[in-house]
Amino acid sequence: MVPQYVPVWDRLTRWAHWLLVLSVSLAWLSTVVFGWTALHRPAGYAAIGIVIIRSIWGFAGGHYAKFRQFVYRPAQVHRYVLQVMRGAAPRYLGHNPLGGWMAIALLAAVLCAGITGWMFITDRFWGMPWVHFLHNLFAWIVLALAMLHLVGVIHASRAHRENLVAAMFNGKKLRGKDDKV
Repeated sequence: MVPQYVPVWDRLTRWAHWLLVLSVSLAWLSTVVFGWTALHRPAGYAAIGIVIIRSIWGFAGGHYAKFRQFVYRPAQVHRYVLQVMRGAAPRYLGHNPLGGWMAIALLAAVLCAGITGWMFITDRFWGMPWVHFLHNLFAWIVLALAMLHLVGVIHASRAHRENLVAAMFNGKKLRGKDDKV
C-alpha cells in the first residue's frame, strides 16, 4: 500500500509560521545577544504584521488554518492532557488541543510584546518604566512559550512517529487510520 500524504497546512500558514520564527528570533538575538538595536525594531514590526496576517487567516483561511478547527474547549484540552500523561493521546492531522492553544498563546504574546515595544517609542509612553517592564515580560513569555512549543513538537513527533517540522515545511502529513481531523 502506497502511503497517502494529505495537505494539512497551506502555504500562507507555513510562511507565516517560519517568518514569525525568524522575526522573533531576530528581535531576540539582535538585542539580547548581539546588542544590535537597529534590527530589533524592524523585526518587531514584522512580527506584528505577521501576527495580524495569521490572525486574519485564522478566520478566512483553509480548513486547518482556521481557529475554529484547532481551538478546542477547555474540557477537551483537559482530556487530551490526561491522554498525553497516560501515553495514549490520539494523533491529529492538524493541531492537537494543546498545540492549538499554544498557537493562540504565542500569537497573543508576540502581539503584546510588539505593541508594548511600539508603545515604548511613542511620545506618550517614552521612557515609562511600566511599558518597558511589560515589553520585557512579554518577550520572556514568548521565549518560554516557544520552548514549550518545541518540547511539544518533539514529544508529539516521537509519540506518533512523524516529523512535524518537515510537515510544517512541506504542508503534508501521512494519513493514519485513527487520525483525528
